[in-house]
Amino acid sequence: MQSLPTHEYPRTASEPAADSGWRDWFDTQRAAVDDLLSEHLKALAAAAAPHSRLVAAVSYSVQAGGKRLRPILVLECCRVCGGATAAAGPAALALELVHTFSLVHDDLPAMDDDDLRRGRPTNHKVFGEALAILAGDWLVTHAFGLLAAAPVSAEVVPRLVAALAEGTEAMIAGQAADIEGEDRPTDGELVRYIHRHKTAALIETACRLGALCAGGERSEQDALACFGRHLGLAFQITDDLLDAGGAEARLGKRVGKDAAASKQTWPAAFGMLESVAQAEREVAAAAAALEPFGPRAQRLRELAEYVLRRDH
Repeated sequence: MQSLPTHEYPRTASEPAADSGWRDWFDTQRAAVDDLLSEHLKALAAAAAPHSRLVAAVSYSVQAGGKRLRPILVLECCRVCGGATAAAGPAALALELVHTFSLVHDDLPAMDDDDLRRGRPTNHKVFGEALAILAGDWLVTHAFGLLAAAPVSAEVVPRLVAALAEGTEAMIAGQAADIEGEDRPTDGELVRYIHRHKTAALIETACRLGALCAGGERSEQDALACFGRHLGLAFQITDDLLDAGGAEARLGKRVGKDAAASKQTWPAAFGMLESVAQAEREVAAAAAALEPFGPRAQRLRELAEYVLRRDH
């Protein structure tokens, strides 16, 4: 196996001063994640063989921007459990690579057939379908290599790998149900299954990975996983609402495509008003899961509110 490029994983910003504001904190965390990704991709490009555009295809999608919600959750959950966020750097990177793999494959003509992602042409529109598939394959494989080399104790590494594998398998199961659900009448139970697996599972995994990197107690891991599960459901319900009524320029992707493809969505199953109410209930449940952490988890509470109120 080719050795992984190595470089220093810097700490993200620690708990900011009370007057710095949540938005400043979030932007700082996102910039730190972008720096991690950029450094890693530069190391990969320097070591890449010149025979294909694989690394270019990988970099194109990884560096397309985005909220970086999942890696931020890894880092912040590590901090909440008393860990050094530098130890969670590889796990944060790994999770973002898995998420990017899912987007690259999700956009393919055989799946959601999207031409636009984060305001730019999708990977297969730039590099072709074959290389987009291979880029996704590479991303998910490389993610597990990063975890295998994570700077944590030897007994934690297999637990990190197992957690990411479980979350990734759940996400893929959710995607499969999402695709096959297009041929079925709207079904509330199916919608719940898809949302729990396709979206919430990987967000739950982010929180569990952060707690594991910190050496958190099992009770802390479970509480943060519960937070992530409810946060993930709120995130996907809000995504459904945005697709039904958001602005394409803000979202950076086509809107109205879920209805056009007869997707199983929360608004289709339960209506717009009930979808808004359920998203609010999920955020409240997420916040309740953080009670054992007290003020240490304030940024996570604010992050949950952001997920509910976002417009893209």
